Amino acid sequence: MKKILIAGTNSGVGKTTISLGIMQALTKRSMKVQPYKVGPDYIDPSYHTFITSRDSRNLDSYMLDDEKIKYVFNSASKDADISVIEGVMGLYDGIGIDLDNCTSSHTSKILKAPVILVINGKAMAASSAAMVLGYKELDKDVNIKGVIVNNVRTKTHYEIIKKAIETYCKIEVLGYFPPNDEFSLESRHLGLVPSVEIDSLKNKFSNLADEIEKYINIDRIIEIAEAEEVSSSFNLEDFIKENKIEDKTIAIAYDKAFNFYYKENIELLKALGLNIKYFSPLEDKKVPQSDYIYIGGGFPEIFAKEIELNKSMRNSIKEAHINKVPIYAECGGLMYLGEKLIDQNNNEYDMVGIFSGVSKMTKSLKRFGYCYGESKIDTILSKKGEIIKGHEFHHSIFETNEECAYIMRKERDKKVVDEWEGGYSKDKTLATYLHTHFYNNLDCIKNFLNSGCKDYLERGNN
Repeated sequence: MKKILIAGTNSGVGKTTISLGIMQALTKRSMKVQPYKVGPDYIDPSYHTFITSRDSRNLDSYMLDDEKIKYVFNSASKDADISVIEGVMGLYDGIGIDLDNCTSSHTSKILKAPVILVINGKAMAASSAAMVLGYKELDKDVNIKGVIVNNVRTKTHYEIIKKAIETYCKIEVLGYFPPNDEFSLESRHLGLVPSVEIDSLKNKFSNLADEIEKYINIDRIIEIAEAEEVSSSFNLEDFIKENKIEDKTIAIAYDKAFNFYYKENIELLKALGLNIKYFSPLEDKKVPQSDYIYIGGGFPEIFAKEIELNKSMRNSIKEAHINKVPIYAECGGLMYLGEKLIDQNNNEYDMVGIFSGVSKMTKSLKRFGYCYGESKIDTILSKKGEIIKGHEFHHSIFETNEECAYIMRKERDKKVVDEWEGGYSKDKTLATYLHTHFYNNLDCIKNFLNSGCKDYLERGNN
């Protein structure tokens, strides 16, 4: 099995650009490339998917244990020629200082994936070897097989760095990449702009692949990628068999405003027998007739005017709530289900109005990182006392008098470092800032399916 994990020494070192370029170069060689992202990111995987035409998967060891990580990897990679995993932050960065707590290095060990380390070579010579040697020695079980030097303008400079690293670290240097503004990607407050919004991506990534081929040894990367297979003891099939349902439909919001979903969540819903109907809160007149509704995260604040203008859709969502259709909403979905949204320019827009309250955009992140929620009450997703793991990442606050459904906690090095309340439950609607992966607690999806409203189903079938 061919697989590589592309890691960086730190955030901002250029691993995303290098990863995208390598994926595109491999794809242009007619290889089936299966992409992955370590951690909870939604936006980088959208670029992976755009390039490879295969759904990128998140390998998140906070929400998923080792066996589930291997299951996700094996399921997606079984028909691929090569798997390319983009790391998160620096190689050893995770939660606290534990090297095996949500780090790219730990993911590489779980999957027995060779690591290619991206470093910033600007203004460095032999000191680059000291840096690489530190990464090699910190955890000798991490299989660093190659180095790519980013941000180096000349071949002469690169050759000095290459010689130093190969002499003192005994690690192969696979190439370099000069600084080039042509391949920078537009950003906004939550990171890179999702690929669905950029028309020029195809040419940009094609050109990036051509440049990558000039400076980086792709043939050698393919050789290095050959590695041992891993197996998983996680068995999702038994859960699906025991909980399969028939003749039920779920409507899933998907457009420019709402597109943050873990692919496995949707695949699990489908495998359990639900008919998937996608709809656009921006463009469709009303939500499709369905037995459940799922509204993911995204950028409702960017498209707030369009959301407000689509009054018939907003009314149909509220009507579904009144008719007790189970509705589950995450982050941007929570903002959508409130009464109002106030954007960065202090403009106010009408939202659905299931929950009383106003979403207000803020200049800085209000919550960032992994956390878990302990349910204070029974909701459509969890029984009282049950735990749901996930992450929050938002530039807004929801001001409301609604009672919170969860006690939220953030831990570091096995100690609670922050605690707050969040999430809102009303009848059969649950909205929360927490993004979760259903595999982390399969009872949640069982609870969700069991919350289906029989009376509404019978009405809809008449």
